[in-house]
Amino acid sequence: MEIAGKVALVTGGGSGLGAATALALAAAGAKVGVFDRDGERAREIAARCDGLALNGSVTSSADAEAAVARLVERHGEAPRILVNCAGIGTAARILPKDGTLTIDAFEKTIATNLTGTFVMLSVVARVMSGLTPANDDGETGIIINTASVAYEDGQIGQAAYAASKGGIASMTLPAARELARFGIRVATIAPGLFETAMTEGLPEEARQGIVQMLPFPRRLGLPREYAATALHIITNPMINGTVIRLDGAVRLPPR
Repeated sequence: MEIAGKVALVTGGGSGLGAATALALAAAGAKVGVFDRDGERAREIAARCDGLALNGSVTSSADAEAAVARLVERHGEAPRILVNCAGIGTAARILPKDGTLTIDAFEKTIATNLTGTFVMLSVVARVMSGLTPANDDGETGIIINTASVAYEDGQIGQAAYAASKGGIASMTLPAARELARFGIRVATIAPGLFETAMTEGLPEEARQGIVQMLPFPRRLGLPREYAATALHIITNPMINGTVIRLDGAVRLPPR
């Protein structure tokens, strides 16, 4: 699908991978909605890309529907591009040394990462399905979700996070198969170790320890490299129903 002139919605667009994607889409000519639970960050990125700031939670279908409605009001058409970057990282053992239960942390992680992705996918797919095709292939829209390499090689303490990202990866193919009759593609990016809010606060010693695990390139991934992958998926119609690892050949050790 050509990006120029299309309405795009990016969740988690106020920072990290989402912010880089929102800016890249705008540079390619898209009309971007920056959706984030942090309204101030959403407004900051929207101002940089002449986009529309949308404050809300991905776990709320009402917030998702309101975001889509505002985009339609602004541009006269529903989004044809959705990139789901919103998510949280958690570290909690199944059996912590203090004997506490971590069920609450598990439920919160699943709700934000997995259920939130499904909420956005289902709300946006509903409006996409009513759009007229945008090209000769009959394509009406493209949805890109964000998993993590942890879905395949999660570390100790990542049970909740890996489960949430594994769910996103696992629903990629059935979602693509179901939405194919509407001309909607679905793909997932599984980033490795990237420069995001989850890594920027690490001590330098810890960062260097992470870098040493990376075969090549021996550095953390850059958000713009995630964004470049998302834009390639959008413009390449044969990428559908698949999960793409974006990881520099890293395979995470147990701890």
